Amino acid sequence: MQEDRCLVSCIHEDVIQKITGVSEPNEYLERLAQLFKVLGDPTRVRIIYALMQHELCVCDLAHILQMSQSSISHQLRLLRQNQIVKKRREGKIMFYTLADDFVTKLFVLGMEHVRNETYKEYK
Repeated sequence: MQEDRCLVSCIHEDVIQKITGVSEPNEYLERLAQLFKVLGDPTRVRIIYALMQHELCVCDLAHILQMSQSSISHQLRLLRQNQIVKKRREGKIMFYTLADDFVTKLFVLGMEHVRNETYKEYK
């Protein structure tokens, strides 16, 4: 597509040098990509949204999302492996909460972005 690329070949050496000097290590960029990949699933987003409201057990989440406990447990395992949620056992019940405030902040910023009128213009 012509509209998505430069019409002339031009390298801005000064800008490239600045960016190259402040680059994050690939390990961090890969971990960030993995985080966004995990957050890129609608079911996991719905789980996060529910957990932003209150600590919940697997049974509660299954009921809220109208899914099986097995499916919810699988999604929670992925979220836990990526430090997005944490668990707490109380007797025979496993409760889940968000791992930290960063997840909430990321979610809130993402919601602000998709609710923004300029975002809707690009769709």
